[in-house]
Parts: sequence; C-alpha cells; structure tokens
Amino acid sequence: MTTTGENHSAAVTGPWWWERRRSAVLDVGLALASAVECGAEGITFSGDTGVPAAVGVGFGVLAGFSLLLRRRWPIAVVLVSIAITPAQMGVFLTVVGLYTLAASELPRRIIGSLAGMSLLGTLIVTLVRTRQDMASGDLGFAEGFIPFIAITTSIGLTAPPILLGLYVGARRRLMESLRERADSLERELQLLAERAEERAEWARNEERTRIAREMHDVVAHRVSLMVVHAAALQAVARKDPEKAVKNAALVGDMGRQALTELREMLGVLRTGESRPAAGGRHGSASDVVPLAAVGFAAAAAASRVAVDEDGPCLEELEELVGQSRAAGMAVELSVEGESRAYAADVEQTAYRVVQEALTNVHKHAAGAKTYVRLAHRGAEIAVQVENEPPSEAGPGDARLPSGGNGLVGMKERVKVLGGVFVSGPTDAGGFRVSAVLPAPVVAEAEAEAGAEIEAGVEVEMDAEVEA
Repeated sequence: MTTTGENHSAAVTGPWWWERRRSAVLDVGLALASAVECGAEGITFSGDTGVPAAVGVGFGVLAGFSLLLRRRWPIAVVLVSIAITPAQMGVFLTVVGLYTLAASELPRRIIGSLAGMSLLGTLIVTLVRTRQDMASGDLGFAEGFIPFIAITTSIGLTAPPILLGLYVGARRRLMESLRERADSLERELQLLAERAEERAEWARNEERTRIAREMHDVVAHRVSLMVVHAAALQAVARKDPEKAVKNAALVGDMGRQALTELREMLGVLRTGESRPAAGGRHGSASDVVPLAAVGFAAAAAASRVAVDEDGPCLEELEELVGQSRAAGMAVELSVEGESRAYAADVEQTAYRVVQEALTNVHKHAAGAKTYVRLAHRGAEIAVQVENEPPSEAGPGDARLPSGGNGLVGMKERVKVLGGVFVSGPTDAGGFRVSAVLPAPVVAEAEAEAGAEIEAGVEVEMDAEVEA
C-alpha cells in the first residue's frame, strides 16, 4: 500500500504519487475524515489553551489533511500525529499513520522507534489528562486505576495498527515475490522451449544427414559399377558377344543388389513412419511423433546393415574388390595382421570406406591401378585405398556424376567412432584415402549381450512410438 522510492512494474494511472486513482480517492476520503476529527477536537483545544476557536480548528484541519501524504512520506504523517498528541487530537490520524508506517518498506528499526515514540507520547498524555480529570471530578476512578487506563489506552492505539500493518506488508511482499518467481519460471520455461526446439531441429538435421549418408553408401557404389559395366558392354557388344553377355549379366546382378538394398532401406524408413500410425486414432504418423519416427528410422537404417547376417563386413572385402576387377579396374588387396572379430559398426565403417573409395576411383580415375590395404593392429584397424594416376590408354570416361558427398560421408562415419580420417592427392599424382578406427575385440558373450540390449531398445522405441 505504500512506497519508499521502490520502482513498481505496474503502470501508474493515478495523479501525483498515487499509482491508481482509487488509491488517491481512498486517501482523500481518509484525510477528510481525519480533518473533521482534528477540527472538532481543535475546538476543545482552543478552549483549554485560550486561543481563538478558528485557530484551533484550522490547526486541527491542517494536521488532519497531512494524511494525504501517508503513501509518499509515512514518517512525516506519524511525526505529525505524535506532535499533536499533547493537544489530544488526531486519534484517527495516529491509527492510520502507524498502520501505513508498518506496512511500508522502511527498516524495522525506524518503524519500532516511531511506534515507541507514539506509544510513549500517548501514555504520558493519557496519564496527565486522566489525573486532571480526576482532580476536577470529571472521573470517579481510584488513583490506582490511572496507570492501568493509560497503559491500556496507549497500547490499544498503537499495537493493533502496527501488527496489522506488519502483516499486510509481509503478505504484499510475499505476493510480489511469488509473482516475480512465476515470471522468472515463465521466462525459464520459454528459454527451455526454445532450446528444446533448437535441439529438435538439430536432431532432425542429424537424422537427415545420416539417412542421406546411408542411402549414398548403399546405392552409389553399385550404381556406379552398373554404369561402368554398361559402358564396357557398349564398347564390346559387337566385337566380343560373349564378354558382352557376361557384362550384361553383371549389370543385372548389380541392379538387383542395388534394388534389394534400396528396398531394405526404404522398408526400414516406411516401418518407422507407419508404426506410430497403427496406435494412433487420428492423423498421419508425422502428425503424431515426427521426430521419434525419423529418429527410429535413421537409427535402424544406420544399424540394419551392421546387425543383419548378410550385412557388409571385412570378410566381404575380397568380393567387393572382385566386383571392381570385373568392371575393368586393376585392384590389389593386401591384408596385414591376424583377422579378429570386431564390433559390427567398426567392420561396416571400414567396409564403407573401401567401397566409397573404389567408387571414387571409378568416377575420377578410370583405368588407374588401385591398392587396397587392410591392417589389423592391437586395438585398432587401419584401411587405405590408394590409386595411381589414370593412364591415357585406360577405358573411356563413363561420365559418372559426382555429388561431392563421398569424402564427407566417410569422414563423418570415421569420426562417429572416434577414428582418424585423412584423404588427399599423392606426390605421384594419384589419390589416397586412409582411415584408422579404434577396434577393441568383441567376445561372443559381449556380442550376444549387445544384440539383446539392441533388441530391447527397439522394443521400447516401438512402445513409445505406439503410445
């Protein structure tokens, strides 16, 4: 109800120092009531002191109107009430002034000091006035009742407004604190919502990148081989029919393998989108849990080849190299160290690095001799694919398109596993791709436990998506 220079967030709509018009109206009404009381008591005061009645009434009215300042200067109002206490006027002024003082934001020591001064002044004036009344015969109480009457009167005029003001002030401060806390929580929730949206957008972009990388790795290599075989088929169709038939069969096999892998990839994505729709009542799958569906599809797409029995692994590098040899590339494969069982994602990444590197050779260095090296080390596995400069006598350009994402995808795959990826031209004019992957040996029991955990996670994801 009072201010002490504190800035309030509420809009000021009242005149002068009042925040609202109704506050101004209330204070004007209280001031009028106090002025009437003090003016009436001023008549008695003028009769006791011998001053003109007009002076006593004017003095009382002026003192009563000081209540208009209670919100701006509560200390001044209380001091005025203490000053006019000997004149036996301003009871209403004293009560309202003490209440306003206690409800303000002033320090407790100031409130206590002024309340004590008001209590002491009322006590002394009541003692003196009571003795005078008893001496003149206006009161018929015994002498021993004078202290009791004085103490009761002074406490009755001082304690209730002080206690009520302290309660109202504490309650107002509590409400302001709760309001500020609610505003702070609202701002924090808004920030959390914005960060959640940013994380969701980042996750969506990551899943799109993973899906694009998987699609690129699965399809690009086989389609590139198909184009190379088709170009060779066009060149030897009339000269060597038997070789043309063989190349045509290879193109058919490559196409079927590419379609199979593409169908599996799209099937996983479609499964991730359709599962939420089965448990929903209204709307499409993207309307229910779009991020969960994308995340499930991407995770399944990234791990399907690794966990599938027919998925790529290091044992299939010979077959991969053989496919490039069949397409006319001179490729040599060398393996160092003792072959061991590695985690599925490590073998898949190593396989994909070699696959994409051979695809790049088909695209950019047709006819160049290529060396594929695989090294089994203590706690890591290293792969390297290096090609010589393309020879002028090599096969013609098959005009394979390049999207520029092959090296980026290989680097992302290797970094996800904490490995090191390096690529660049060689001094001889060729190109080299190298990758070193941390590859701890996986025991059969650990592999089985990992498979069970992965199956449990897939079941939980299905349950969350259906819910």
